[in-house]
Amino acid sequence: MLRVFKSLMTTLIGSARRVCNHLRHSHHCLSKGVGYHRQCVHLCASRGIVSNMRLVQFTCSDGMRLGIEQKEGGNVIDLNSFEPSLPHTMRQFLEKGDSSLAIAKKAVESGRNIRNRCEVTLLPPITSPDKVICVGMNYVDHCLEQNVPIPKEPIIFSKFPSSIVGPYDDIIHPKESNEVDWEVELAFVIGKKGKDIKSDEAMEYVAGFTVAHDVSARDWQMKRNGKQWLLGKTFDTFCPLGPALVTKDSLSDPHSLGIRCRVNGEIVQNSNTDQMIFKTEALIAWISQFVTLYPGDVFLTGTPPGVGVFRKPPCFLKRGDVVECEIDEIGTIRNKVV
Repeated sequence: MLRVFKSLMTTLIGSARRVCNHLRHSHHCLSKGVGYHRQCVHLCASRGIVSNMRLVQFTCSDGMRLGIEQKEGGNVIDLNSFEPSLPHTMRQFLEKGDSSLAIAKKAVESGRNIRNRCEVTLLPPITSPDKVICVGMNYVDHCLEQNVPIPKEPIIFSKFPSSIVGPYDDIIHPKESNEVDWEVELAFVIGKKGKDIKSDEAMEYVAGFTVAHDVSARDWQMKRNGKQWLLGKTFDTFCPLGPALVTKDSLSDPHSLGIRCRVNGEIVQNSNTDQMIFKTEALIAWISQFVTLYPGDVFLTGTPPGVGVFRKPPCFLKRGDVVECEIDEIGTIRNKVV
């Protein structure tokens, strides 16, 4: 009964936050004046962006394709059937820039080439990126959980792209680890090439946002490999992504979204992206000092409190567990540990 009550309260709180986010966004536009609102509408139209655009990669009887999920769990518009000249991977789609998004908008408006959900299997929204960049200790409440100082600079590590799997794929529990842990994270994907990007221009380089699960083998992260984080973070299947790449214009505010994780139906993490220390713009400006960013590069922006390793006693994933990572306005990924 207590678990049902907690779940109901979380749903109600999430709904209230979504309403507040939309009201805040509307007030922001109105406070800037009608001219600002028209500028935003014109900018979205010029870039071929429509409200609630959920870009996906999927497989079907015709192979791997690109599409637009009409709603979370809904039918999928087959972009490659609508326009055969479009590439079949998200990375190539993003590399083509605004012209691809313009075609996607036309596909939505056409109301054609719709595949029933039962015909498709969603893949990760991005595969084979040049980089998977991760941020450690980037939530205020997660730092408080560990009783550590709030970082003054972003703490950066990485995963190998081979760790990426889809929104409903299995997580393989490696025999080499006894301390596999969960971490729900907001992720964003780079939409165009850039270097030394200014923070006030950074959002122009973002294609959209998705949900990530930064699966972590704590024994390898904290005790082995000289306490370097890489190996503990990058086992195969340790980076589920999805269910869709939601364009930034489709979100009320990516830095004010409810974020939560459930293990076997029990809420283990429950926070808000407003707790992020270094937000999207700051992360892009920081990283682009060191490396060139390319379309398709993935950023995992850190996790809120509630991970297993800091529980008393510590709690870790076991084979058979089901992990759900959810972010308001983006969706839920669900992965079984095998």
